Amino acid sequence: MDAFSSSFLCSVQTSKLFLSPKITIPNSFPFPHLHPFNVSSVRIEEKPQPTTTGPTTTKRTSNTTTPPVTTSTKSSSLSQPPPSAAAAGAKRRVKPTLPAMVFSALDDVINNFIDPPIRSSVDPRYILSNNFAPVDELPPTECEVIEGSLPSCLDGAYIRNGPNPQYLPRGPYHLFDGDGMLHSIRISQGKAILCSRYVKTYKYTTERDAGASLLPNVFSGFNGLVASAARGALSAARILSGQFNPANGIGLANTSLAMFGDKLYALGESDLPYAVRLTSNGDIETLGRHDFDGKLFFSMTAHPKIDFQTGETFAFRYGPVPPFLTYFRFDSNGNKQPDVPIFSMMQPSFLHDFAISKKYAIFADIQIGMNPTEMIFRGGSPVGSDPAKVSKIGVIPRYATDESEMRWFDVPGFNIIHAINAWDEDDAIVILAPNILSVEHTMERMELVHALVEKVRIDLKTGIVTRNPISARNLDFGVINPAYVGEKNRFIYAAIGDPMPKISGVVKLDVSKGGRQECTVASRLFGPRCYGGEPFFVAREPEKSGAEEDDGYVVSYVHDEIAGESKFLVMDAKSPNLDIVAAVKLPRRVPYGFHGLFVRESDLKKL
Repeated sequence: MDAFSSSFLCSVQTSKLFLSPKITIPNSFPFPHLHPFNVSSVRIEEKPQPTTTGPTTTKRTSNTTTPPVTTSTKSSSLSQPPPSAAAAGAKRRVKPTLPAMVFSALDDVINNFIDPPIRSSVDPRYILSNNFAPVDELPPTECEVIEGSLPSCLDGAYIRNGPNPQYLPRGPYHLFDGDGMLHSIRISQGKAILCSRYVKTYKYTTERDAGASLLPNVFSGFNGLVASAARGALSAARILSGQFNPANGIGLANTSLAMFGDKLYALGESDLPYAVRLTSNGDIETLGRHDFDGKLFFSMTAHPKIDFQTGETFAFRYGPVPPFLTYFRFDSNGNKQPDVPIFSMMQPSFLHDFAISKKYAIFADIQIGMNPTEMIFRGGSPVGSDPAKVSKIGVIPRYATDESEMRWFDVPGFNIIHAINAWDEDDAIVILAPNILSVEHTMERMELVHALVEKVRIDLKTGIVTRNPISARNLDFGVINPAYVGEKNRFIYAAIGDPMPKISGVVKLDVSKGGRQECTVASRLFGPRCYGGEPFFVAREPEKSGAEEDDGYVVSYVHDEIAGESKFLVMDAKSPNLDIVAAVKLPRRVPYGFHGLFVRESDLKKL
């Protein structure tokens, strides 16, 4: 992805954000129905304000951008910013050189004439409108609790990741391509503080210092052979000239977060994790790109699975060259274990997520993968659907040291982007996941996609696969009580697509119901033109033995497009209507994004 998960491919009304006099229409532009972005450099930047030692209540952000992170791929597990720069809070801006100005002019030619954003799925005027539009950074700012009260078990921080481009796109743009921004609401003794900060990736800091974007967008910049060749050649020239070093990472860290080994990471599957931390006043700091003492190469999934009982973390990476899939794990202290390359996956596939049980790791080889024919002959994306391909589910022992026991099962038409959970059942494995029905629309027409949550059972003795839908609604971003990862669970909390990527509410599913009956047992709609994001379940007493699985709260950011306001909602997970326990009015809007994580106060103190 980065951040494939949300698939924000929508056509919505043009935002005032892009009705700027800086955006001009050359008379020679061959597409009069589109307004090309003839922009040399437009930065989304905040006004400087005096430094404060505590939370502020201002709505504009202070210019407290963290200095560049010095990265290294050789020795250190964690590369950190230079102390002198960190102390000064300096923001370096390199004076454009002649080659840089030439490259920028060539970039404009490519974006305006060779490959302008013709399709709505890559037109930034549509993609970045309304609450998909980017925002400035926000220092720690106090929030108002406008309804109910915040439960004490929420002391800690809910942090959500998502794309937020540093610069207005100069050409085609896909929402997966935005720079990662973390939106954290820090809760303590019933009070809340909001903070929004970019993940200071190598790409972000290098482009910030250069004053312009340097690399093409991955999901929108390689549509067609000519456009791909042009942008590829320009990128190579920039690398050879020293503008950018891909060895330091090209990722956006815009998809999700995970905490393991007493470290908190911002994740995007095209790069290594970036370690981050929250300060005592609620601010967010990027610590650096983490390679686990040189043992993690290239990239890692944005959806690692953490076993609540053992403390182990399981993960993988995938890519366009063999091995197309590599499985690995971390012990309870966060130490990476050896790679297990999977050569039995015979072609590159889009593997965004997976599942684990107590015995196995489960992968889905779906009908989305590399599609060079579409790119060369039809001017499409290099990533697309293959209707002739038969989807498969791969099962490997979770402590495997090689792929000798890897087994693949044909599951026609089973195309999952996200996995909810899996568990062992006698000589079988049960998997819960939303199945994308019209997979051919996943990249271009997300509003046409319907995701049906299914319960899949694989009999490991006979090889028979049975599938049962558990809800007819369009659902994705399903989550469970984190303590039940890899174990049999009863309840799912999922986002309602209306259509995707807009999320109009949350449902609670009871998967213990048998047969093919509708399993929805509770739901909450956010209201007219109110849309949220992925729900997240927070247990009321996570350490209590014998606590009920659904004893806790469901939280999410919600935006009211009519009022132009955002809230943080806390819902009672046990109630039949997911009753609102608390609502926090946020000091400014939080854009729609991808995946989040709740970190308890006791864990924040370990960072």
